[in-house]
Amino acid sequence: MNLVKLLLIMGLAFFSLTGCNAKKNSNEVKEVHWDRDMCERCKMVVSDRHHAVQIINPQTHQAQMFDDLGCAVLWFKEEKIAWEKQAIIWITDARSGKWIDAKKAYYDTGNITPMAFGFAPHAKKEDIEKGKEVLSFAQVSDKIIEIKK
Repeated sequence: MNLVKLLLIMGLAFFSLTGCNAKKNSNEVKEVHWDRDMCERCKMVVSDRHHAVQIINPQTHQAQMFDDLGCAVLWFKEEKIAWEKQAIIWITDARSGKWIDAKKAYYDTGNITPMAFGFAPHAKKEDIEKGKEVLSFAQVSDKIIEIKK
């Protein structure tokens, strides 16, 4: 009877621990500690819930936080991140604040953002005001690098 209890307790402990690590070992958005987590590049506190960026290394599943898309794009270049093309990049939608795939998002210009790069992400193209320029992730990345030259 004691052996059965011991095995049951060990089994529950194992599943509890693996359950806790499931999110750590995934490429899903990691938990954000708003107003406490710091931008990996500029070290400013991440508090704007409509422009935050989270970059995940797909091999290690480690996440880096950024306060603005500009910081994230420049971090890749400045740090010479070898896995840049494979990176999982999440960004918060400018309208809803929900996490969306940054590489599939639509961007417009002229917005107030934490580091003044001005690019706002949108899950849907229709969310961008008529008449505003609509940019892809690749186009925004190029513009950010050009701004910093």
